Amino acid sequence: MAQGDSIIVVENFIRGAFVDNGENDLQFIDSYEPATGQIWAKIPDSGDEEVSKAVVAAKNAFPRWSSFSAQDRADYLTKIADLIEQRLEQFAEAESRDSGKPVALAKAMDIPRAILNFRFFASAIQHYTSTSNFDDKAGALNYVYRSPVGVAGLISPWNLPLYLLTFKIAPALAAGCTIVAKPSEMTSVTAWMLCKVFQDVGLPAGVVNMVFGYGTKVGEAIVRHPDVPVVSFTGSTPVGHRITQVSAPYCKKLSLELGGKNAAIIFDDAPLDAVIPGCVRSSFTNQGEVCLCSSRIFVQRGIYEEFLQKFVEATKEYKVGVPSDPTVNMGALISEQHKEKVQGFIRLAEAEGGIISCGGADTPETIPESHKQGYFLPPTILTNVSDQSSCMQDEIFGPVTCVVPFDNEEGSLRC
Repeated sequence: MAQGDSIIVVENFIRGAFVDNGENDLQFIDSYEPATGQIWAKIPDSGDEEVSKAVVAAKNAFPRWSSFSAQDRADYLTKIADLIEQRLEQFAEAESRDSGKPVALAKAMDIPRAILNFRFFASAIQHYTSTSNFDDKAGALNYVYRSPVGVAGLISPWNLPLYLLTFKIAPALAAGCTIVAKPSEMTSVTAWMLCKVFQDVGLPAGVVNMVFGYGTKVGEAIVRHPDVPVVSFTGSTPVGHRITQVSAPYCKKLSLELGGKNAAIIFDDAPLDAVIPGCVRSSFTNQGEVCLCSSRIFVQRGIYEEFLQKFVEATKEYKVGVPSDPTVNMGALISEQHKEKVQGFIRLAEAEGGIISCGGADTPETIPESHKQGYFLPPTILTNVSDQSSCMQDEIFGPVTCVVPFDNEEGSLRC
């Protein structure tokens, strides 16, 4: 593992060892800290050669790992969980610097969930029972036998980096598969730290391999590789389409978790004192960079004005600031490009006659000078937005939600 005085240098992890970036004369991808806009890590710009080595390592490790008993595999998962828990503070701080989210959120949600992922599947694999049934008429016993598929290609996103990466790694390991994983090039540091955990618990070499770089190079190489029979991807719908096309000739098993446009529906008998805090959290947690966030809120007309007033008031109390501040609710967006994309939706709504009831496209005034180059936006509420607007139809993936009235149950179905 390499770390300079101020900039972390990430290395690929293949066959149980960190690979010197000079070995293949790799170039680097700059990884920016969202809260400052400054480079804080260097990520290897890997490609076909690194993926091929990782797949060979995983394929060679598969016969031994898949022969381990469920108890043996569970023991490794439990050790991994325990060691992440011991290093929770370091993981949370790195996750915050890498993704822009508050440290407090990473401590409360991201890292504990990563720990839970390993513990859950360590337990589940020991309690799984095969299914069978006897057909009296045919005199036949039908049963289901499950066996490890082989090398799993796991491609995870930037919004919940360790949380979602481990949600792929843990079940694959529990099932007896070996792994070639690629985290997002924008949030690779905690994945790199996780590899050190694998080393320290003595996970057999080649069982988990981590290759860093761009999706168009590393991700594509994983999906195309003939010795990777199963691929799990979380990310955008267009990339999901691409993975489907590329993998089709190989008839690979695919797990695709893609984008969404979630709606909350509030009827006029809803208890607003309970509903409002829930809507604030569901709209703006993790800067709205969650596929489950409520990006459209339909409110029955009888309580629309009251709901909007209280929702705006509560949202204005939702504090945006430096992620290391334990009192902030929201940190910075992942990148300058993503901030510009979200700003584009807000400006489009204005141009179409929408009303910005709260927030807007400007950096909050409360952000200190030391972080003015960071990618901050305030939680934003849009109203008077038509159903046909891109703000209502497309995934914004930021701290923006649209509040729309409806008259009856039939009217709410347009969500």
